[in-house]
Amino acid sequence: MATTKPPLGFWGRLADNDVAHSFLTTPSAMIAAGIAVLCIGAALLAPLIAPFNPFDPSQISLWDGKLPPAWIEGGQAQYLLGTDNQGRDMLSTILYGGRLSIIVGLAAVCLGMVLGVVLGVISGYFGGTVDSIIMRAADVQLTIPGILLAILINGVGRAVLPLEMRDEFAIYVVIVAIGLTDWPQFARVVRGATMVEVSKEYVQAARVIDLPGWMIMVRHILPNVMRPVLVLATIGLALAVIAEATLSFLGQGIPPTTPSLGTLIRVGNEFLFSGLWWITFFPAIALVVLVFSVNLLGDWMRDALNPKLR
Repeated sequence: MATTKPPLGFWGRLADNDVAHSFLTTPSAMIAAGIAVLCIGAALLAPLIAPFNPFDPSQISLWDGKLPPAWIEGGQAQYLLGTDNQGRDMLSTILYGGRLSIIVGLAAVCLGMVLGVVLGVISGYFGGTVDSIIMRAADVQLTIPGILLAILINGVGRAVLPLEMRDEFAIYVVIVAIGLTDWPQFARVVRGATMVEVSKEYVQAARVIDLPGWMIMVRHILPNVMRPVLVLATIGLALAVIAEATLSFLGQGIPPTTPSLGTLIRVGNEFLFSGLWWITFFPAIALVVLVFSVNLLGDWMRDALNPKLR
């Protein structure tokens, strides 16, 4: 007499899932995910776990400026990683700076992803002249280095804003500048996936019963083209954080008075040859660890979500 297997619980279904099994059997993916979650979680929880608030003047003392890390002679125990030239605790500024860099990166990736996915689905679904216009615009943009285009967009945005509003809206300008440089990658990938889906029977059936084009794109095609988008978004987050750091390092991004990883590295670079190495070193290490872990996670997602690479 045949016996029926009891239904799998949540953990049983999770272990039986191909993607979860790939993750649990790939040590590099688990380590990268753990580091990424730790970095992003610590940054987002900066107001709760940071020893000091670098935005609060009452917690900053110029007399404590340029102190070395606590384990070096001249350091103080309350400033574990030392202080910068303004007397701000380096650990606190890195946490707050990482928080700002991650928020800017996430917002820029979301902007580029939404714009690219919308244009990619429209291009792949309608084809013809619409496809040619969108793809030629993407091809032209891809010929321009992303950081140069971001600097151009950032410069135009700053020029349009009144002088007294530039610092206030600098973060939003940086988000738009980075986001507008990212959409072609999303659009090209989504266009290719959409063209594959359009030729399938379920889309043809939806057309036969005279469903509106927007409904076919949103309800039927879009859910089936999101896998590669998630991979691009993960890798794009790392690239967006680097782009923000680059813009801020060049003086074209976040104002120096607002700590981000890029501004911290730029300010510290001015004191690097004075022996104050920690002002640049620790923010740079934080940036490298964050970007490297997110990139490793994105590489694993690309392999796990693409059956052809298994």
